[in-house]
Amino acid sequence: MNQMEVKVKKVDVLPMVKHYMDQLDLYSLFTKYISKPSGCHVEPAQILSIMVMNIICGSHPLYKIEEWISDYSDGLSERPINASDYNDDQLTRNLERLFDADRNSIMTELAIKAIQIYNLEISRFHNDSTSITFMGEYQNVDHEAVMLKHGFNKDHRPDCKQIVFGLNITADGHVPLSFQLFDGNKTDDTTHIPNWDGLRDLLEKEDFIYIADSKLCVVESLIYIDANGGKFITLVPKNRTDVKAFYKKLITETVQWTEAYATENTRKKGEFIVYSTYENDLSKDGFRMIWVHSTSKHHQDEKRRQVKIEKIDHKLLDLSTRLNKYKLKTKSQIEAAIAKACKGGRDFFAIQLLEDKQILRTQTKPGKPGPNTVYKETEKITYRLYWELDTQAIENKSKIDGIFPLITNTDLEASEILRYYKEQPYLEKRMYTTKSILNVAPVFLKKPRRIEAITFLYFIALMIVSLMERNIRLNMALKEIENLPILPNGMKTKQPTWNNLKYYFRNVHLLVSNQSAGMIQSTVKGITELHELVCNLLEVPIRVYLKLRDNWWNFQRT
Repeated sequence: MNQMEVKVKKVDVLPMVKHYMDQLDLYSLFTKYISKPSGCHVEPAQILSIMVMNIICGSHPLYKIEEWISDYSDGLSERPINASDYNDDQLTRNLERLFDADRNSIMTELAIKAIQIYNLEISRFHNDSTSITFMGEYQNVDHEAVMLKHGFNKDHRPDCKQIVFGLNITADGHVPLSFQLFDGNKTDDTTHIPNWDGLRDLLEKEDFIYIADSKLCVVESLIYIDANGGKFITLVPKNRTDVKAFYKKLITETVQWTEAYATENTRKKGEFIVYSTYENDLSKDGFRMIWVHSTSKHHQDEKRRQVKIEKIDHKLLDLSTRLNKYKLKTKSQIEAAIAKACKGGRDFFAIQLLEDKQILRTQTKPGKPGPNTVYKETEKITYRLYWELDTQAIENKSKIDGIFPLITNTDLEASEILRYYKEQPYLEKRMYTTKSILNVAPVFLKKPRRIEAITFLYFIALMIVSLMERNIRLNMALKEIENLPILPNGMKTKQPTWNNLKYYFRNVHLLVSNQSAGMIQSTVKGITELHELVCNLLEVPIRVYLKLRDNWWNFQRT
């Protein structure tokens, strides 16, 4: 009699991820650019595809991927037999093969496929960069790879080396289509020209609108993009001459603002943020300057100034009680302490350091004073601190509350320019996904070439996650579905994220029944009507789940 064995294998979100990877034909792309070495029975494309799946679904370190894929391939609590090809030595060897491959061509073909398959709008792109942090010394002996160096660390780890990760996303769904890596000490303002050139080569056109933060506002970068037929929108730093001149104008003149649009404040229900614009003179470099007033920023600036004033007032009060003692006896010592207490807000106060002089007579020699005693006179100076609010300075400052300047060479209406720029924070959310959801940093690999290769896989993973979020939100809007109850305890979400999807599909699994003669049955458990709806919104055919068979996770052609 044949003995029956039943295995439980994980499924969760992996089939939908594989479906998107199959649509992008990622396995074939890897196969095209990375050949299979002799003596290797597993294609490098298969191993790299599994690594992308791991980044999206589990984001485990390399030495745990074998254990992770075993839950899908061999079954929960089973020994990793089918997964034994995915040990960390095998993975790192294939990372080096990926480094040696033409990754730029892979990225280009992948981006073109994503544009074609998902009909992505590519008229506008947002760019930003972040730092990826590394633990350890990293001597940079491999000069072919990106250099790990100390720089401005956005993870607040100045003690660690880093590389700079620059990302370009579409305005349509905020999907990453390209990225670039730079040495760790590369400043953001120097990355925009090579990054824009890379986008132009990828898209084979230059008339797209390039949107970035204030680091783009460098004369050389703006003139370069403009001279080569490109369009840009960016924020102007406050220290520029044009900005200072306009702020002075606001203090002495009345400016006629034009209401652009209003939007509901997502943090305060029932409250609306009103944006107004003003446009007059060109910048000194000949580009349009769009001045924007935001009611939300106005309140924030006002509140921030009030908090600063109260803090400085408290520090001055504390300082006044400690004058003429210890290290606060001389005028220079006290003035230094005042400057420190008033840092960032000295203009809001009228401060006076008052001197009290007292003449003291003392004997030149010790002893009982007499008619012939000689005295000397010394002057003792003590200090008092007096301060009050400079109401005129505060009033002048309040006239520039809520205002920020944009610069552009487009012919768009001012309100449209503002709308486009206000989508920039979505790029920061993609950076957040990269670091906090996909866990790209910190990195513990030893060789820079492996680091550069695995960062490429993180970019692919982020593209796939972004496409999935874009699709489900677009289809919810098309089908007028306001929210989905896929959060813990059946709570609803209006904008499902990848984390939400992972949570909701966490209990989907595959039951595989085997006899000594072979597999006799496989059944997917955990799929409900709501799961089917989610798949439909993701444009993933439900058969991807319902018709799963053993070994479904394998990309490799057998």
